[in-house]
Amino acid sequence: MAFVHLHVHTQYSILDGQSSIEHLFDRAEQMGMPGLAITDHGNMYGVKEFFKFAKKHPTVKPVIGCEIYVTQGYDHRIKDSEHRKYYHLILLAKNYNGYKNLMKIVSTGHIEGKYYDKPRVSHEIVEKYHEDLICSSACMAGEIPRCILAGDIAGADKAIEWHKKLFGEDYYLEVMYHKTEVPGLSLDVYEGQCAYVPTLFELAKKHGVKVIATNDVHFVDKEDGPAHDRLICLNTGKFLDEPDRLHYTQQEYLKSEEEMLALFPDHPEAIANTLEVLEKVENYDIDRGHVLPRFELPADFLKDIDHWTGLYKAVIDEGRDEVVYNKDGSEKSRTYRGDDFCNSVAYLCKLCYEGAHMRYGEELNDIQKERIDFELKTISRMGFPDYFLIVQDFINWAKNNGVSVGPGRGSAAGSAVAYCLRITNLDPIRYDLLFERFLNPDFDDEGRYRVIQYVQEKYGVDHISHVITFGTMAAKLAIKDVARVSRLPLDDSNRLTKLIPDRPFTVKVDGEEKEMKPNLKNCIKYIPELKAEYEGDNPLIHEVLEYAMKLEGCIRQTGIHACAMIIGRGHRPRRPDRLHSHHHRHRQGLRPGSLGVAIRRFLHRRSGHAEDGLPGPADPVHHHGLPGANQEKIRKRH
Repeated sequence: MAFVHLHVHTQYSILDGQSSIEHLFDRAEQMGMPGLAITDHGNMYGVKEFFKFAKKHPTVKPVIGCEIYVTQGYDHRIKDSEHRKYYHLILLAKNYNGYKNLMKIVSTGHIEGKYYDKPRVSHEIVEKYHEDLICSSACMAGEIPRCILAGDIAGADKAIEWHKKLFGEDYYLEVMYHKTEVPGLSLDVYEGQCAYVPTLFELAKKHGVKVIATNDVHFVDKEDGPAHDRLICLNTGKFLDEPDRLHYTQQEYLKSEEEMLALFPDHPEAIANTLEVLEKVENYDIDRGHVLPRFELPADFLKDIDHWTGLYKAVIDEGRDEVVYNKDGSEKSRTYRGDDFCNSVAYLCKLCYEGAHMRYGEELNDIQKERIDFELKTISRMGFPDYFLIVQDFINWAKNNGVSVGPGRGSAAGSAVAYCLRITNLDPIRYDLLFERFLNPDFDDEGRYRVIQYVQEKYGVDHISHVITFGTMAAKLAIKDVARVSRLPLDDSNRLTKLIPDRPFTVKVDGEEKEMKPNLKNCIKYIPELKAEYEGDNPLIHEVLEYAMKLEGCIRQTGIHACAMIIGRGHRPRRPDRLHSHHHRHRQGLRPGSLGVAIRRFLHRRSGHAEDGLPGPADPVHHHGLPGANQEKIRKRH
């Protein structure tokens, strides 16, 4: 027999889950578990990172899910005190189609049903997008446990039948036991579970529904319980020593198969059924090729398309096929990008050379010809003619409609093609600038929103979205947060944080100088003053530093990127933004480039900057034409 955890919260259940995704997979593999699920509260922020680490642990199959909020009312869009209540429900994707349906459900909750920070959906929405999803009844906050605890067995029967009719054999009842071992901690949770779990088994038999055992995982190791307790204090704004605050049982960790069997000695089938669920889940990948919207080409250009594709055949041939390479550099596959792609390359070349003659004159010299040809071939090879066509379109629209546009920012000014297209106004050939990155246009503060509105109207509001950012607890913030909930005096807290360097520091290790990251583990080990504080005779300071180390790196809040937006070919699952009518990207929280979407940065002239490190629609292109690192930066608060 084996066991699979199917109810797991990562740190993307913000200020509620502490689990590092990397550590989850390490531990699951160590215990020989064949699979692992992610079911964060109301979001799918961690999915991309979850797949990333799943690839590093091929023996552990990833199961993508979410613990959604289902309104107790009839309409999730109603936002008043009477309709604030909700149930929890676990949904797991069986395949890629189920994954897409899960995104639609979660996005609907954020767009239409968010109330008191809970993205709620109705039963109607669950019914609409239920295909290829596995459903389980969730924790004590689920609909069936709530009915049982309220003495409403008829209501529990009705809820089970509704879900069974919808999901069929993909519907499971979920059981869990959390008997705390912390002295003095209330047994209310365990007693509540003891009150409904036996009845749940009876109802499962009555309705012919199978049962799965879960542990509602919120942290990885049993020893992480006290650190997670402090995280809950941060979430609820309480002090550690407040008697009536929210407590977890500290049993919500990634338990072994043996520990789970010990919880349900009379129901081993509840353990075995988790394998049945895992077997229903297919292997699939969410990474995909580029899905830039197609730029609509003028009809008069398309009339003579054979002429233009013939004229620019050399540039088109450079990117006609999308080539995938093996790690050793050999060709793995080659796929024709299509006639539309070739036509877009030809139109880009036409516009570029028309602009080149306006910029440089009728006769181009050899340096200008070589540079433009190199850049066009690079753009074609990387698969981004439509990207440049889209950018030049809204840049020139802005210029023609009185919006102030900057002359060129950062490495974007190194593109001769951008200069010829009037995207930038700085000649990179004259100033010997390298072509190494894509474009970041700079608009005046008011005009920026007019440009965004133009792009939304041109490509569709459902094709445009903002990019989410995640603020994490860096070393100093972790100390301040833990110190506050622990009632460590402010002077002590400030003294500790001042011992943390702002930048990497150099130490001697085995006679050699090494640069160290300024994380707490390194600082306590190598900075004598901080080490003395950690090993000193003040137990509260030791405790604060100990748990700050465990919480360092946890996600603390989400935000909206200052200027980055996504333009895609299809509908973008999203959640509402707090600004104007734009929307967050809700698909996943990380690395949109590998998901095949294009990122545009609509910079505020007033702010003058955006976060460095955010990619364009693909990897940065260096002068030698090879892709560089593609990594969205996650903001860290110090």
